[in-house]
Formats: sequence, structure tokens, C-alpha cells
Amino acid sequence: MRYYAAPMEGITGFVFRNAHHRYFSGVDKYYSPFIAPNQNRSFSLRERRDILPENNEGVRLVPQILTNRSEDFVKAALDMKALGYEEVNLNLGCPSKTVVTKGRGSGFLAEREKLCQFLDEIYTRLDMKISVKTRIGRDSEEEWPELLELYNRFPMEELIVHPRIQQDYYKNVPRWEAFGGALEGSRSPVCYNGDIFTVGDFEKLTAAFPKVEAVMLGRGLIANPWLAGMLAGAGGEEGRMNEKADVAESRAEAACKERLRAFHDEIYAGYEGYLSGDRDVLFRMKELWFYLSCLFEHSEPYLKKIRKSSHGSEYRAVVDSLFLEQPLTVRAGFKP
Repeated sequence: MRYYAAPMEGITGFVFRNAHHRYFSGVDKYYSPFIAPNQNRSFSLRERRDILPENNEGVRLVPQILTNRSEDFVKAALDMKALGYEEVNLNLGCPSKTVVTKGRGSGFLAEREKLCQFLDEIYTRLDMKISVKTRIGRDSEEEWPELLELYNRFPMEELIVHPRIQQDYYKNVPRWEAFGGALEGSRSPVCYNGDIFTVGDFEKLTAAFPKVEAVMLGRGLIANPWLAGMLAGAGGEEGRMNEKADVAESRAEAACKERLRAFHDEIYAGYEGYLSGDRDVLFRMKELWFYLSCLFEHSEPYLKKIRKSSHGSEYRAVVDSLFLEQPLTVRAGFKP
């Protein structure tokens, strides 16, 4: 089984990736938040900083590209290749209205003739690995068989399937029947993505689909950075936290807290290193705590204080109290 870290704008940039790779195990590939090129440039300074090899040393990174113009995709992919990347990923899954109304992300799925021409051009012109992350339709699950047949015409490195339609956003439940159709009918290797928040979620998926060989983790991995290691059967504190013995669990909790705090502190310091002032740094950390707070019992009062923090000293005092006063468990999962 292979485990991938999904891209999430504003959270899973190079600072997060480097810290996660240092302190946690199990992730085989990290995918960058999407690069949105246009005819005037391949990517912005912010996007470039995120994918520079020197900012991702030791991390196996796949840059993700969001566009519906083949020439822009090709130029951006060649720029990635010049930086040493062997694989790029096409985003056909983003459900954001600002993206979809421009015919990009999952909005591109409704223009199948144009999408087919786009794919034909990028696979013809590029001599590198191209994977695709997709939803199963824009407006209806009934679009999926035709989309899958279209995808089967091209030599995809991997087809990453989030079995929701665009209009689902991240609500409702993933449509497993459609994913099963991809697993059986795709000519390319298939990866599952969607609502794997706990070991139990993963076990249900693999029981239903024993042939699945790759899973992409998004919100679940951010809320519990141990998750990939737990699914991969890694040892260490995360394994011992699942033991029933109170003494073993107490010792494991202390070790897990220490690791999580080091992870947090590295991310905080990383943001301080290139963002301007407390406001920008705290904005990023508040986004992260929306997910990380799931690891602590009775975290809501602390989370409210974190959200209200306007200065670094105030923020750090709340975080200190949370780590000191509340129990931690890596068995917890993200709760939508």
C-alpha cells in the first residue's frame, strides 16, 4: 500500500511538508498545493518558493498544476522538469466556485471534448509522468462512466479518484460504487481519496476494495499527522498508544505530545522565517489548529482562545496551556 499526502491550499506548503517528513512516517509522496499558470507566467513567486528543491530536501514532492489551457500546463510542467521533478499532477478535482466558474478543476469535467483535446496535447508533448486527480463528475455521478472511458485513452501515471461530484464539495459521503468502477475499469493505477480519518475508516475501505493499492490522505492527515504511519503499521509511540495497558498508554502519550509539540514549533518557526509579522503567522497557525485540535480532549475553549489571539506571545501561552492541561490521543480522527 502506498500513502500520499493530499494538497491543501494554505496548510500543506513546504513548511508543513518538511516538518511532517521530519517527525512522522508513512507518507510516500507529498502533493503541492496547486500551481495556477497562465500565458504570462508559469507560476508566482509564492508558488515558486513552495516547489523549489532546496525548500523540499528529502521530501518526495509532486507539483500539482491547475489549468484548462494545454500550453500553460506544458510550460509549467517543463519548468518543473527543469527543477528536477519527474512527475506532475493535473488538478481536475478542486470544487471551489472561483475555480469551477473558470472551467478549471472539477469544472473542466463538464467540457469533455475540450478535456479530451487537452489531455491528448499534454500527453503527446510531454516526456514525463503525468498523474490526474479527479472527481467523478461536475453535476452528476452519471458522468463518471464517460469520464473514465476518456481517461483510459491516455497513459496516466496514476488516476487519483475522489468519489464525489463538484456539487458535493466535501459534504455527503464518498460514492464508493463509482470508485469501485474505477478500480475495476481503469487502465491506469488507481488511488483512493476521500474521508479516511481513522484506522477504522481505512479498514472499511480495504475490506470493501481489497485491490486498492494507494490512498491519498487529506484532512485526516492534517488532523492526525500520525495517520499515515499508523496505516502503514509503523511502530513507535503511535503504535503503543493503541495498547490497552494504562502505563504503556501514559508513557506513549507523553512521547507523542513531545513529538507533536516539536512538529508544531518547527512549523511556527518556519512561518516566522518568511512571513511578515504575527498576523500572517497566526493566520496560518489558526488554520492548522482547526484540524490539530481534534487530537486533544476538551480542546474547544483553547481553540476559541487561539482564534482570538492577535499576538505571538498570547498565542504561545494558549498553546502551552493546551499541551499541559489536556490529554492527547492519536486514535482521534478529524470530525467534519
